[in-house]
Amino acid sequence: MTALDFMPAEKAPQAGTVALGATTNNAVAVQVQQQQHRRLEGKVAIVTGGARGIGEATVRAFVRHGARVVIADIDDAVGEALAAALGGACCTYVHCDVSVEADVERAVGYCVARHGRLDVLCNNAGVLGRQAPPASNGAKSSGIASLDAAEFDRVLRVNTLGAALGMKHAARAMLLRRGGGSIVSVASVAGVLGGMGPHAYTASKHALVGLTKNAACELGEHGIRVNCVSPFGVATPMLVNAWRHGEDEEGGALPAPVSAEEVEKTEEMVRGMATLKGPTLRARDIAEAALFLASDESRYISGHNLVVDGGVTTSRNVIGL
Repeated sequence: MTALDFMPAEKAPQAGTVALGATTNNAVAVQVQQQQHRRLEGKVAIVTGGARGIGEATVRAFVRHGARVVIADIDDAVGEALAAALGGACCTYVHCDVSVEADVERAVGYCVARHGRLDVLCNNAGVLGRQAPPASNGAKSSGIASLDAAEFDRVLRVNTLGAALGMKHAARAMLLRRGGGSIVSVASVAGVLGGMGPHAYTASKHALVGLTKNAACELGEHGIRVNCVSPFGVATPMLVNAWRHGEDEEGGALPAPVSAEEVEKTEEMVRGMATLKGPTLRARDIAEAALFLASDESRYISGHNLVVDGGVTTSRNVIGL
């Protein structure tokens, strides 16, 4: 948009002249453009697992685009600090373990009580599961023959049940205001292709993709869109710690701090496996995908799994193209 767009046609300057007030008009044009690009202006969102990693990047993107955001997480110190840094008027924190229905219901209730509505839920909270090292006899202790039933249940309770509970209570809140809204879940390439993650994690993400499609089928009648995003490897604290220690960030104690060197090493490993060379997949890329699905720009997209993997799950260069 140029300064001329703000002037009546009959008063537009001749070629080679300078429009009076051009500087002011340019400033107005920039402001208007910025407002037009606030893609969640006036909307209210909850982001589960929003304290760190992809969740934090999503919270920041949503706030930047005009949403009022409730961070729902189990890491109170980090979550509260992020909310304070972004400003209490547009971002607050509530403790929420997504595997506990009472916590999820309370988080949604807090959001509606504070803001009067819920427009967007981002189901981001998740765990990778323990990456157990090989047993002393060389057998894979994480293999199906050594499946830990308790660990399997824990991963599915967070990744699948947690998302289902989020959909349940978000849908209730959205239906109270006669429908409309967007539910976006963070799935994984492990929900698209086998061999991309441990058994429990893979099962949980396949289930989440299926749940997304089913919920979209039901809630579409009420104008509620349900989609998911499936990332390839992002060097979040969860992934770095899993590859470093064989534990995820919710497997007990909170993870040790992740250094820049460890992040770079993880990114280098992911780049080596990637089909698309050049860019490095980062949390903000997944946040941008979630932002698109949360916004009205995707108003006719529902039941879709947006795979952000640079083509990893679509092809394999078997013949050396």
